[in-house]
Amino acid sequence: MNNTRIAIIGLGYVGLPLARLFATKYPVVGYDIKKKRIKEIASGLDTTLEVESELLQQVLVSNPTEEKGLYPSYEEEDLRQCNHFIVTVPTSVDKNNQPDLQPLLSASKKIAKYLQKGDLVIYESTVYPGATEEDCIPVLEKESGLVFNTDFFVGYSPERISPGDKVKTVENILKVTSGSTPEIAQQVNNLYKSVLTTGTHLASSIKVAEAAKIIENCQRDINIAFVNELAKIFSLMNINTSEVLEAAGTKWNFLPFKPGLVGGHCIGVDPFYLAQKAQQYGYYPEIILSGRRVNDSMGTHVASEVIKLMIDKEVKVKGAKVLILGITFKENCPDIRNTKVIDMILSLNSFGAKTAVFDPWASKKEVKQEYGIELIKELYKNKYDAIVLAVSHNEFKTIDMEKLKKKKAVVYDIKNFLEVKDKSL
Repeated sequence: MNNTRIAIIGLGYVGLPLARLFATKYPVVGYDIKKKRIKEIASGLDTTLEVESELLQQVLVSNPTEEKGLYPSYEEEDLRQCNHFIVTVPTSVDKNNQPDLQPLLSASKKIAKYLQKGDLVIYESTVYPGATEEDCIPVLEKESGLVFNTDFFVGYSPERISPGDKVKTVENILKVTSGSTPEIAQQVNNLYKSVLTTGTHLASSIKVAEAAKIIENCQRDINIAFVNELAKIFSLMNINTSEVLEAAGTKWNFLPFKPGLVGGHCIGVDPFYLAQKAQQYGYYPEIILSGRRVNDSMGTHVASEVIKLMIDKEVKVKGAKVLILGITFKENCPDIRNTKVIDMILSLNSFGAKTAVFDPWASKKEVKQEYGIELIKELYKNKYDAIVLAVSHNEFKTIDMEKLKKKKAVVYDIKNFLEVKDKSL
């Protein structure tokens, strides 16, 4: 691997940490179509907060011909000098929850322009089993004019990034690897092994690696759906779900999942990829889709619970001021993609409540563009009829609720993060 020159396609939550890591040992071109993003990275700034400025600045280079280091670029031509292409673009779903492979196919087309004999393309984006070989490789062949497994080769190593997690960072996560031939699989495995501290797991095929990734997220989605359903049942029975889970958790093999809003770019999306592929084979995946339905309903469920508590306390719902604490899809992370907090906000608004959203992690500009919501800047400027803790950011631990509450206010803690008397899931 002495002549290894890597291109990372897509410098988001997955791509930039990976590019930074490879750049400690190899020359890396980090390519992204967003000019603003590239300029920020080149200045040593990562707005996703996944890579610290100090670490990023240590690997940045101003010339792509350096022996090692990261050269951020939005110019396609800079891909020409690379011989290893790693694709880390997002895979989402459309409004009908059908897989959207367009970013993946577009990245494949770009790579194909610069693909040379002997080059290796590795996909990290989450897909259904078979997507790499059935959807991506035909694009590489058609656009490049080269023959798969003769002129160029392909690998798959699914990403395992957890946004906001500063312990399980990319270098500390065991990576699944695979390749289009046994020799290429070993080559892919060795490439990742050269920069990882925890090692790798070499899968027997690309499809096995694809399937392994997607069921990781499906499994978590189903387990959270189970406790979300319990939360709904126990709410009807006036039983505190958190106390039930704490008691059940004393058994050695009880799995510690908690109820909540399940959004984001992985768990809230990936089950639809597997479900769609299963249906192509004539199988309707009842448990997977049932779990999605339960989790997708939690925003409106929480809103209904808050409204019920307000009615019980004789708080007038129409025109009531409701403070929402947090809009990102998870705690201590600025990622607002596919957040389910928005479902709760829209539901509360439909009851006539006037919601105000505060989130110290989220970008005010991105929230406005994506959801049409103006984040409030000053937390203690008003008092509220109801307060909902939607995301358990560390900053919320020190909030003075008494300064925010009206006399008969409701406090609802979705994450069971605060010590509140009113309600939690």
